[in-house]
Amino acid sequence: MEIPLQITARDIDLTDAIKTDIAEKAAKLDSFCDRIMRCRVVIESPRRHPHEGKLYSVHIYMTVPGAELMVKRELDKDLYVAVRDAFHDARRKLEDFVRERRGDVKCHEEMPRAVISSLFPDKGYGFLTTPDGLDVYFHAHSVINKDFGDLKIGMKVRFVHEEGEKGPQASTVAVL
Repeated sequence: MEIPLQITARDIDLTDAIKTDIAEKAAKLDSFCDRIMRCRVVIESPRRHPHEGKLYSVHIYMTVPGAELMVKRELDKDLYVAVRDAFHDARRKLEDFVRERRGDVKCHEEMPRAVISSLFPDKGYGFLTTPDGLDVYFHAHSVINKDFGDLKIGMKVRFVHEEGEKGPQASTVAVL
C-alpha cells in the first residue's frame, strides 16, 4: 500500500491484539492485488442490542487505480469474527476487481432468436424457425415464461439449442 493502513474506531476502544490482527489481514490483501493505494478500516459499535448485547460493525474502504472498493459487514457479536468476515469479503471484492481488469470475466453467449412457425396444440409441440431458416422442434414443457396454449404463430422467442434424436430441438423457449 502506498498510504499506510488507517484504522478508525468509533464508540469502542481497540486492543493491540485486534489492531495487529487487522494489520496482518490488510497486508494479506496485497497478495490479491498489488496496486492497493490505500486501505481504511472503520470499526464501530453503533448500539447495544437489547437482546444480543454489544454488536460490532466493520467497514473497509480500499482505493485501487480507477476505483474505490467498499465492504460493509453487518453487525456481529464477536469483533474478531466481524473483522475476519469483512476481510474475507474484501478479498473477494479485490479478486473480482482484478479479474474484471484483466478481462477474465465470463461472457455468456446470448440465446439465439427465432419465430414460432408452426404449433400443434393438441399434440403439445411446435416448431421454431431461426433467421437462417433452420427448423427447430420444441415441446410444450420447454416453454418457460408463457403457457403453451397462449402461444401464437409469428411470436418471437429466444431458445436454447440442442441436438435431439431426430434433429435440432429447443430445450428451453422464452417468449420475447
